[in-house]
Amino acid sequence: MAIGRIKQRKTTMNKLFLLLGFMLVTPYALSQSATDNEIMLNQSGDTLTLTIDQVGYGNKICGSLNSDICATDWTLTGSTLTINIDMIGNSNKIYGPTILDSSDIDLTFTGDSNVWDWNIGYIGSADSSNMLVDFTGDSNSIDLDWGYAASAERLDFDFDIIGDSNVFNIDLESDDITWDVDITGDSNNVVTDIKDGAYHSLTLDHTGSNADIDIFMQSGTCPTGVSSCKSVIDITSDSENATITINQKDTGDS
Repeated sequence: MAIGRIKQRKTTMNKLFLLLGFMLVTPYALSQSATDNEIMLNQSGDTLTLTIDQVGYGNKICGSLNSDICATDWTLTGSTLTINIDMIGNSNKIYGPTILDSSDIDLTFTGDSNVWDWNIGYIGSADSSNMLVDFTGDSNSIDLDWGYAASAERLDFDFDIIGDSNVFNIDLESDDITWDVDITGDSNNVVTDIKDGAYHSLTLDHTGSNADIDIFMQSGTCPTGVSSCKSVIDITSDSENATITINQKDTGDS
């Protein structure tokens, strides 16, 4: 078992690099590895560079969980953060609340049955950020909440999925969102709720059979001097037996 635990609070330049690798080579190791590598992080401060590489089976970046161990931490707060996380293997998990402004997030999952469950800006703001997320593998799960009812402005989000039977529930609440999604694979299920903005843009390129895609997009309160808010959905789909449902509306319209 390898466990990494970091608690850091600092208001000046922070740099944090973590590398956890655990290569599994025997059937016994595979059966024992569900609680192998854990990172528990409590970080407060600006201008953080965070790099995490986890390799193996059953790795976790917490906060939360319980019977599957960890149980809380991963509380990340600050502005101008640079976050780069690579998780390579199966049944890996990332959980936790995050507050950030003017930040860059680069997240890569390679493997099957992985879980990413983040809320960003549930308390505090989540402004002017860029996010690049890549999933390669099958039966992965995402539950992402960005912004909630707190202040959130300008999100640029690139999301690439390669694999089958993945389930993604993504809620984005921000003034301005540009979201580019590329999905390749069969039997993927995507539900997204995009709202509270003057301008939203969703570009979806989908290839694969038996997809179930639900899109809800609602504009928010227009800024002073802007007479109308605008949202754009651009979808290209090459699929058999797909179901795509779109609900797009202005604030106050049913």
